[in-house]
Amino acid sequence: MLEGLRRFIADIVGPQAQDRAFGDSDYRLAATALLVHVVSLDGQPSAAEQRKLHSLIESHFGLDRGTADRLIADATQVEGEAVDLYHFTSVIMRSLDEAGRKRIVQMMWELVYADGEVSEFEDNVVWRASDLLGISQRDRIELKHAVAERAGGKAKDRAVGPVPGGLPGLRAT
Repeated sequence: MLEGLRRFIADIVGPQAQDRAFGDSDYRLAATALLVHVVSLDGQPSAAEQRKLHSLIESHFGLDRGTADRLIADATQVEGEAVDLYHFTSVIMRSLDEAGRKRIVQMMWELVYADGEVSEFEDNVVWRASDLLGISQRDRIELKHAVAERAGGKAKDRAVGPVPGGLPGLRAT
């Protein structure tokens, strides 16, 4: 009976997982899922955000257009099934050194600034992911400012600033 249940579950779950080109332990899938999450936070991704996502995936991971499309499709699937960011950040933590993890955070900021507006939700997700990736607050803020500067200050930052008398961990930076 237990074996029958295992086969039943494998039949339901297996085909979807086997259809994916990138495995669950591939840090590129985990990183791309984080990026897909960021780009989806403020609704349907804009054309600029979609172009930026493809550009980042192709250049950072050295992939051709078709393989990047497949990675993004796989990441979109796993991101839609995820209940939190930990699964993705734990794979990245096991796979990349600090410099590699900082590059993932930088990619997240580049996507946040791609549409010209920074929402408090985007800012918060990058903050939480950075924390889970072991990136210091100082480094996260430096990466944000560097990306904002490259964006030419064109982006409108709607993230909430420090609240007088507020809790220190609840403000966006």
